[in-house]
Amino acid sequence: MFPGVFSSVPPLLASGGIAYAFRESDIVGQVICIILFIASVIVWFIMGEKLFSLHTAMKKSQAFLRAFREKRNPLGMKDKAQESNSPAAAVYLAACERIESFHLELPGGGRRAMSDDELDVMRSAMNQAVEDQLVILAKRTMILSTAVSGSPYLGLFGTVWGITVAFTKLAQAGKADVQTLAPGVSGALLTTVIALLVALPSMVGSNFISGMINDITVHLDNFVEEVYAKFKIEQLDSYRAAAGDRE
Repeated sequence: MFPGVFSSVPPLLASGGIAYAFRESDIVGQVICIILFIASVIVWFIMGEKLFSLHTAMKKSQAFLRAFREKRNPLGMKDKAQESNSPAAAVYLAACERIESFHLELPGGGRRAMSDDELDVMRSAMNQAVEDQLVILAKRTMILSTAVSGSPYLGLFGTVWGITVAFTKLAQAGKADVQTLAPGVSGALLTTVIALLVALPSMVGSNFISGMINDITVHLDNFVEEVYAKFKIEQLDSYRAAAGDRE
């Protein structure tokens, strides 16, 4: 449809058009290009690391949840939780730590069921642990958000600066022709191109990572309710047994 436009792209790349534009930029434009290139490397590293760590965290949490469901004793997972190193395990350990402070052990062995107030305190401790885990999971994602919002403005600044310099040189040369204007304009537009190459992957990666964090959040919230429900059932069973003994 646009043969003139697309046919010029391969020659541009083959002739080192990007390198030419970089050479024709002034020191401000070159510094901006270097900053954006470094930002691009950092962004790709963070995206790779976060995607891997979030996928691992979700996988380990799901495995821990399956093991928890198979245990009849809700407090019988402490050793496995310490080995799991997953967000769900950290939430479970927070519950265990809070339960230990209730001193549920009975003199003759075993333990009593928790009261409603103790269950509420346990749930509060687990919800706090969920928030702590989300802070850990969201670590360094602010850099991606900054790259999404900041790099286009930095690229725009470089473009405006470069075009201003190009027209200044054009005025100093005293002649208006493409040969005089094109080098400066090409260098100016390079900053916008690099800025978009930083912003677009950052935006996609940031949205994808946010979606994964939301999935883990829902998973942990459901896990909190599942642990609470198990102890609540244990409490109700204890009440029924006590009522049966009185009868």
